[in-house]
Amino acid sequence: MKSIGVIAEYNPFHNGHLYHLQKIKEMFPKDIVIVVLGGHFMQRGETSIINKWDKTNLALTFGADIIIELPFPFATQSADFFARGALEILNYLKVETIVFGSESNNIELLKETAEKIIIDDDKTKIYLDQGFNYPHALSKSLNINNNPNDILGITYIKEIIKNEYKINPLTILRTNDYHGKTKYKNMVSASYIRENYQSNRIKKYLPKESFELLKSNVSFLDNYFAYLKYQIIINLNQLDVFQGVEEGIENRIKKYIFEVNSIKELIGKIKCKRYTYNRIQRMLTHILCGFTKEDSKELKKIKYLRVLGFNKKGQTYLNKIKKETEIPIVTNLSKHKDPMLDLELKTTKIYSLIFNETYQNLLIKKEYNNLPLKRD
Repeated sequence: MKSIGVIAEYNPFHNGHLYHLQKIKEMFPKDIVIVVLGGHFMQRGETSIINKWDKTNLALTFGADIIIELPFPFATQSADFFARGALEILNYLKVETIVFGSESNNIELLKETAEKIIIDDDKTKIYLDQGFNYPHALSKSLNINNNPNDILGITYIKEIIKNEYKINPLTILRTNDYHGKTKYKNMVSASYIRENYQSNRIKKYLPKESFELLKSNVSFLDNYFAYLKYQIIINLNQLDVFQGVEEGIENRIKKYIFEVNSIKELIGKIKCKRYTYNRIQRMLTHILCGFTKEDSKELKKIKYLRVLGFNKKGQTYLNKIKKETEIPIVTNLSKHKDPMLDLELKTTKIYSLIFNETYQNLLIKKEYNNLPLKRD
């Protein structure tokens, strides 16, 4: 039995994600599908619109066999960190193939590009120094299209090559990008769905089970503005301790925090060529969650594999590789001590702040006491 890896956020789970899992099942009908899933805070600094347990349940419903959590320090940082953590997890789980969406669907071109970056990354660094974000710097230095799925795929392949992981990358043609507003058949981007989540017109772009979850207890980063403002005020003279606060941008935060009434408005005020929207959003998320540069240095290795959910097939696979895996497989947070797990509990408590007391307590209880979700 082989294992196939998927790296995802499911923010929210839509028809494109369903198509992705269905295609993998067609390609590898007898094999295990393992999803490494971002939890309550996302790579672009957003919050997950629905909680990670509901995302796990949807993934199991629609084809995944095992769901493993991508820890906060990797899930909320730049593409390189994101890929590093996810691929490290997949390697520990003995995954043989990773399948990701791609605009070009040209795996050989993506491999060639990844190898070029490893050999000579100086041009990319030059464009980064000029203020371009990573995808734009990479596309300009290598003269390739700035396709977000291809760029992320290149980052995955680069990690595989650098670490000599025995993981084979494969692509599935992606018909729209992460940010795109263009509709393709019954598929749109997650960004489009989040922007229109209150409208019935998104119904056809999601499985019914996913659409129903958007009717209550949804989360957006702007909902946390009061908590972020409090964090900024009490740390006003030491904002530079937080991850992502660089090059004096704390002065712009101090200047505008008392003039704005939302996180979106604050980002608009402090955004500049060097600091892109997503980079600022990640930085503010780190301030909100109290995630410091020191934390980032200390928590830079995967030391456990936290299982969020599995089915019988997945459970059999986990039992099989348990003795071979070099780090512990964690199924109950309360029985395993690790600073990264402490951080997960803290960030879940922060994520829960915007909800009513009953739902807050439910999320915290699930985080600390729950065993993984099980499906037949």
